Amino acid sequence: NFEPQKYLDTFLSRGNNFFLPRGEAEINPAYKQIIPYALIAFQNKVAYYVRGKKAGEQRLVAKGSIGIGGHMNETDESLFAMDDQAYRAAVAREVNEEIKIDAPFEDRIVALLNDDITEVGSVHLGVVHVFKLAEPKVEKREAMITGLTFLAKDELCAHRETMETWSQICLDSLDRLLL
Repeated sequence: NFEPQKYLDTFLSRGNNFFLPRGEAEINPAYKQIIPYALIAFQNKVAYYVRGKKAGEQRLVAKGSIGIGGHMNETDESLFAMDDQAYRAAVAREVNEEIKIDAPFEDRIVALLNDDITEVGSVHLGVVHVFKLAEPKVEKREAMITGLTFLAKDELCAHRETMETWSQICLDSLDRLLL
C-alpha cells in the first residue's frame, strides 16, 4: 500500500495497539507485529546484504535483503500506546542497532507491506521507510549483516530469487518507493 499514513495514523493512535510478547506474537496470525523496514538509499543505489547465521529471525538466515529494521523490543512496550513520534524514536533505535549511518539523511515512510502468504509475513506488517543518504557512509553493527554494499536496481534484480520475500516485494516497486 502506497498510502501509509491513511492506515498508520490509526495503527499508532493511543488505544489501537498493545504489546504482545514476541514468542506468542510469532505464532499467532490473529495479530500483526508492526515492523519498521528501512531501505537505505544513496542516489540510484540501495544497500544490500545477506542475513548471516546470527540473524534474530532464523527463517530469514542466508536470504538477501534490502531492508534494515526489525522487532520492537520489550523495552519499547511503553511506546505502543503512543504516537508517531514515539514510533519514530523506536525506528531510529532499531536501525541504529543494526547499522551506523555517518551521513545526513532524510527518512520517509513510503508504504505498508502486508504478506499473508509466507509464514513470516503472516505475523508481521512492514512499515517501509526510505532513508535517502547524502553520502554512502554506512557500516554494519550487527554480526548478522554480511556483505553490506550499495547496488543499483539491475544488480539487485540479479539477486532477486535469493532475497527474502519483503525485499522482493520492495524491489518490484523500487522506482515508486524511491521517488
